[in-house]
Amino acid sequence: MEIFSQTAILFWLAAIVILLIMEIISLGLTTIWFAGGALVAFILAVFNVPVLIQVFVFLVVSLLLLIFTRPIAVKYFNKDRARTNVESMIGKQAIVLSEIDNIQGTGRVTVSGQEWSAKTMADDIKLPVGAVVIIKDVKGVKLIVEERKEEN
Repeated sequence: MEIFSQTAILFWLAAIVILLIMEIISLGLTTIWFAGGALVAFILAVFNVPVLIQVFVFLVVSLLLLIFTRPIAVKYFNKDRARTNVESMIGKQAIVLSEIDNIQGTGRVTVSGQEWSAKTMADDIKLPVGAVVIIKDVKGVKLIVEERKEEN
């Protein structure tokens, strides 16, 4: 029985190390919750709790950590995350280079020195060359734009 207990202790210890290494490599807040479950199971193994209970507690603790603490952690770890690539274009202004007409499937804009295909949010809206637009979304390789409203 003692050999089996030592095996369980080593198994949970290895699981903790592997899960933590995976978390450090990915930085995705995915395996850290399972490392927490493995830690609790490791403690149970040290106290010779049966393996089935260790596995059950591992699953329950991991699931509870995932459900209750992940949303909070994601909120705090990602609050200062800078939007990158295409995400960063949303909200920027662009200039229409060729008329945007969803029905014809035409439209090009320039934003930050780059030329993009564009379409409006509604099919019945056409935007002329030279119009200033705001980028509202990105779908595939097309910018979804809306004409900028003039402020008085």
